[in-house]
Amino acid sequence: MEIRVLRYFLAVVKEQTVSGAAASLHLTQPTLSRQLKELEEELGKKLFVRGSHKIELTEEGMLLRKRAEQILELVSRTESDISSSSESLAGDIYIGAGETDAIKLIARAASKMRRDHPLVHFHIYSADGADVTERLDKGLIDFGVVFTPVDDNKHNIIKIPYRDEWGILMRRDSELAGQAVVKAEEVRKLPLIISRQIADKAPVIKWFGTRLESLDIVSTYNLVYNASVMVRENIGYALTLDKLINVSGDSELCFRRLDPPVYAELHLIWDRYQVMTRSAQRFIEYVKAEIEWEGSGIPQNI
Repeated sequence: MEIRVLRYFLAVVKEQTVSGAAASLHLTQPTLSRQLKELEEELGKKLFVRGSHKIELTEEGMLLRKRAEQILELVSRTESDISSSSESLAGDIYIGAGETDAIKLIARAASKMRRDHPLVHFHIYSADGADVTERLDKGLIDFGVVFTPVDDNKHNIIKIPYRDEWGILMRRDSELAGQAVVKAEEVRKLPLIISRQIADKAPVIKWFGTRLESLDIVSTYNLVYNASVMVRENIGYALTLDKLINVSGDSELCFRRLDPPVYAELHLIWDRYQVMTRSAQRFIEYVKAEIEWEGSGIPQNI
């Protein structure tokens, strides 16, 4: 299977017609059709269902699309990393991060590195911890910013000196909104909207004093903005972290902390066995320096 043919395949997926893809690739239609047929023969699977107006993917075609996009992304990153391996620090750094206020520490480290090395560029991928870890393990990103637990057999780890606090995002007209904090017995029977990756062993679930399946979970989310819309529409109460949704001013929503409080610890992780670029290695030093500044209490001068 050639990289060139994978690019042809993705062009057909994008254009949804062989003729449109051929035009975008500057190929003749018979040439492109032959390449696609040979790809299907090589894999022993039909990849397309050819309709009267557009091409649709089979189940195998959808799988190949996902893998082809990952392969080409790795190829692009490899070419960029090798071409930038000169004396001057340059290149791309890819970071996957869950939603957390602690991203500001990573942003400060990136800002200082960009000041010193303007040819370094950062790319942020926002997702929950499961997605971030999957992309890290596949080599699609350099670093992940994730909550505990972390597999230290697979990953190098730097603890970030921030703790995000769990609480309940609710409408301001709800009965519990008049309280500064909420207790487990008050929340236990509410219709809840929770992160899709929360498991029974998570400290925030232990706070409830019951198992996950006994809670009234009306919806799950992976990014909290959509959960906040569901709260606003009175679907339920979102179990989430503080400072992710703006609840100031005339917002219809408010955030109430748990009593007793529950915190989430954060880590910067990277693949223990990955060959890192010089830029990525240098970024670790900037992060460590930023953590030292945090612990020193000395005001930042960026």
